[in-house]
Amino acid sequence: MTRFFHSLRSFKRDEDGNATVEFAILFPFFVFMFCAAVELGMITFRHSMLERGLDLAVRDVRLTTGANFQHDDIKDMICEYAGFLPDCQNHLFLEMEPLNMRAYVAPSRNTNCFDITQTTNPARNFRNGTQNQMMILRACYTFRPIFPLTGLGRHLEWRQREAWMIATSAFVQEPL
Repeated sequence: MTRFFHSLRSFKRDEDGNATVEFAILFPFFVFMFCAAVELGMITFRHSMLERGLDLAVRDVRLTTGANFQHDDIKDMICEYAGFLPDCQNHLFLEMEPLNMRAYVAPSRNTNCFDITQTTNPARNFRNGTQNQMMILRACYTFRPIFPLTGLGRHLEWRQREAWMIATSAFVQEPL
């Protein structure tokens, strides 16, 4: 019995493997933080590119008076100006609605990001405005996160197997 207590005391004093235990405890935390940082960086970059593309496209619509832009024209402009949005044509959805500023009703918070399999549905609620009418344009972009189950990826809004982000802009339809 004394031999057992002696070996137990020597095991308690022994410091071999101390760094291994610390590494085993802290390594998953650092991997988790690294994955979350990479995911946050990519989401921020994609969202800023979506915002940039939408702002420049809305600027073109606003300044090009007399042109009758359609859904596909605006979608092409957003994808061209956004630059880095993988497979933008298939993952970008637009919704444009007029706003009545005299009898204001807030636009719906529901988005149309989940119908990525239907080719006829992306133009839902897309109406060109009349002269001097306030219009709201929402662009929804669906994407697959890099690390979907770690860090930030699991806290995103999901539809089926893809997460989504929304950019919104408003403009006044200029007179001819």
